[in-house]
Amino acid sequence: HPSGDGQSNEDYVRQLISGSRFKRHDEIFTIANRLGVAPSFIKLDSVLSTEQESVARIDEMIKRYSLGHEDSRAVLLFDIADFSLFRPFEQASQLNSLSYSMNSAYSKLKQEGVEVSFARTTTGDGYYVWNRDLGKFPNVDLLTFFLLVLIDNAVARDKARSGIVPTLRSAFHIGSHYELSQAEGINPTIFSYIVGDVTIKLARLIDYVPPNGIYIGDFGATLPHSDELVGPADFLRYARDELLDISGLRMGESLLTDIRFESWSVGQADARVVEVTDKHGLSQTAHNLGFTVVLGSQELGLGLRN
Repeated sequence: HPSGDGQSNEDYVRQLISGSRFKRHDEIFTIANRLGVAPSFIKLDSVLSTEQESVARIDEMIKRYSLGHEDSRAVLLFDIADFSLFRPFEQASQLNSLSYSMNSAYSKLKQEGVEVSFARTTTGDGYYVWNRDLGKFPNVDLLTFFLLVLIDNAVARDKARSGIVPTLRSAFHIGSHYELSQAEGINPTIFSYIVGDVTIKLARLIDYVPPNGIYIGDFGATLPHSDELVGPADFLRYARDELLDISGLRMGESLLTDIRFESWSVGQADARVVEVTDKHGLSQTAHNLGFTVVLGSQELGLGLRN
């Protein structure tokens, strides 16, 4: 709106649906007045507790019936290269293989006390994946999960027949989004969907990621134990170290002993920023990721130099 009221209203609603929905009695009337609606009240059999645990449980329940907004969440996108060229059976096999790699990565991290409560929605030829939990640890834990899925997929491709294990185009970014539960009839599902700046960025980037390529969005976010904004290179070093700190981590039958970033990878000496212009004429910036994993006596390279 030329007056700026539209943006002001959007900012207000975005703030309103971010975080906890718990509001004081006077706040409810202030919000209703701003939105031009009349509040209605439901009489309960007992008074609700305002303890933090009770509020958190009610917030979780309300999520299923409402729209929410998050300012900063890690999201990743896996896209199966040349998916439409495969026969339906091969397509199903490749999606199943990718799902197996995600479940395997989840199990390995959970054994070490790293709980990645991941959710996903299909894109048809891949998945958007995010951590249901929010905060500094969940964001970097999802990046650790991302690396582990890529390694598991690479090990599987190294051993499997052609057409069964997918060749991936992958991207990771941290940004804002809206979250909603899709209603089926009158009953909301327990599955949520996300849409917003972070998914739009990933969708525009993935068109330019080559098969076996890995792009990281150009973001600023905070790591655990710090309030300083850092970029993708620091996040990747943290995630790499988190994986190497896991004693006895095996991929297939081999022990993971090292992860080395390539010289052209983000944060390294020969790294270059990737700049593309999407189909809408908008410029997109990303960072290329490449690394070598040492598994026993074998080395596998992941990522692709531009």
